[in-house]
Amino acid sequence: MTTVAARSAKRQIALYAVAGLGLAVWAFPVIWGLLTSFKTERDVLAYPPKFVFEPTLANYREVIFGASSIVPNLWSSIVVASGATLLTMLFAVPAAYALARLRYPAKRASGFYVLATQMLPPVGLIIPYYLVLQKIGGLDSYSGLILIYLTFSLPFAVWLMVSYFEDVPLEMEEAALLDRAGRLRTLWYVILPQVRGGIAVTTIFVFLNAWNEFLFAVVLGGNRVRPVTVAMFNFISVEQTQWARLAAAAMLAMAPVILIGLFAQRHIVKGLTVGAVKGGGRRT
Repeated sequence: MTTVAARSAKRQIALYAVAGLGLAVWAFPVIWGLLTSFKTERDVLAYPPKFVFEPTLANYREVIFGASSIVPNLWSSIVVASGATLLTMLFAVPAAYALARLRYPAKRASGFYVLATQMLPPVGLIIPYYLVLQKIGGLDSYSGLILIYLTFSLPFAVWLMVSYFEDVPLEMEEAALLDRAGRLRTLWYVILPQVRGGIAVTTIFVFLNAWNEFLFAVVLGGNRVRPVTVAMFNFISVEQTQWARLAAAAMLAMAPVILIGLFAQRHIVKGLTVGAVKGGGRRT
């Protein structure tokens, strides 16, 4: 027993060591960026790097209240990411349910189409998207950018949610249909409560993807609609890079993402593990 307990303790120590190392590798850039945001430009460029310095809030004052304020850009990111997420989930939930449960012509082809859209390189879509938005007057507009985000976030959300719907036992749905609940009432009152963890995870991932997106935003946006991922490049020029202000802007841009992760971690873990604990569903 002593030998078994010792081996178990060693495994736990090794597991904690590996987990700690992985956490340190992930957290180091964030911590370094946080420290940089409180430095002056002189301290940032000091060599060897300074770990002990006098912190300053001048960088945050500049990126919030100064001439290089990113507050309007944060608002643009909130509007675009929230709008794209809302529309994506509005269409993704019934579409994923149809792929997982219903029988209809060209079901296999539609499923393949959803998967194939995930394989398209974004760079190859930039010019067609630009020309289309130019024709309809959607360049540098919230509606145009939200529409473009919807085209790549919707297939991702549908493909992610299909597995959650398939994991719901088919007998629950059949019982509700036998009680004449109707397809929509069954979906609303029986199916959706079972997959709310998956819906939460999908919503978070769609929002984060839209929030962090850069390529489409920099090409299809402009002066009126300029998300924060694009605005941070205001601190980079040919003459110099304002690393301290850039770090402060990056910390402000990461703040909503970090807060969402902290408050929604329970839903994320539950949603990511729901497929491992449920196995009663059948594919139709």
